[in-house]
Amino acid sequence: MIKINQQWVDASQIQFGFSSGRASEILRFMSKYSNVYEFKNMEQLEFEVAIRLQVIEAALVLHKSGIQFSTIADTKCNPAFWRLTAEGACILQPFALPHAAIEDVFLNGRLYAFECATAIVIIFYKAVLKLIGREQFDELFRGLYLFDWEYHQNLALRFHQGTDYLPGDCLYFKNPEHHPKTPEWQGENAIMLQENLFYGHGIGITTKEGIITVLNTKRRPNPTQSAYLTRHIINLDSSYFSKYTMVMPRKNSIPSEEILRQSNMIVSKIGSATYLL
Repeated sequence: MIKINQQWVDASQIQFGFSSGRASEILRFMSKYSNVYEFKNMEQLEFEVAIRLQVIEAALVLHKSGIQFSTIADTKCNPAFWRLTAEGACILQPFALPHAAIEDVFLNGRLYAFECATAIVIIFYKAVLKLIGREQFDELFRGLYLFDWEYHQNLALRFHQGTDYLPGDCLYFKNPEHHPKTPEWQGENAIMLQENLFYGHGIGITTKEGIITVLNTKRRPNPTQSAYLTRHIINLDSSYFSKYTMVMPRKNSIPSEEILRQSNMIVSKIGSATYLL
């Protein structure tokens, strides 16, 4: 349910400065859950939806970038922007701008290799960059680094438990009986793209059942328990970033649906809704 300025709001009546079938889908999810999504004004809700759209698009672009899946020990990064430490962390080079370093991951993905947690953090950085622009991003993320679930103090994230999954959330699939020789498959962090469709680095774009099937192939001998989707939910804290000027293009920009078409996936429109096939 959605509440704005203490008033209940009908999601079908909400219109933003940008037009997107995926925005409508996010609002539909918010409306159907018993959890209350409360905002001070329409601008706060618009920012919440906008940042989720950018997370989805960043996940799709990263999927196409050529970035490789690896363990932390085998992490790779472009030395033109990052310094790789012995522990597997990527530290921003002193001469590199934060926005350029993040953009390079998406432009030259073949030069990078990460495990799934770092990939999610990179997606979050990219979403913030697209939303607030290069200048504000560089000011906010000085001293940027990439390492597992460690992240810059200004990357404000929300963590909670539940099943009120929304597009743009990071969800966690746990594999309790993973093979002891492959701890990197103890679970999978995945971005929810739409209903029952996810991007998980190392697995790709697939359904909930698809991720579980892959994880189940990574179990120890004679397993008795399947991998499963947990109640852990992580997303960007839009209330923190809303104090920055949103530079996201408006109605005359390339809509989210066009980004999906560019990902070589089959895109189907039914009314105002868009589906990936």
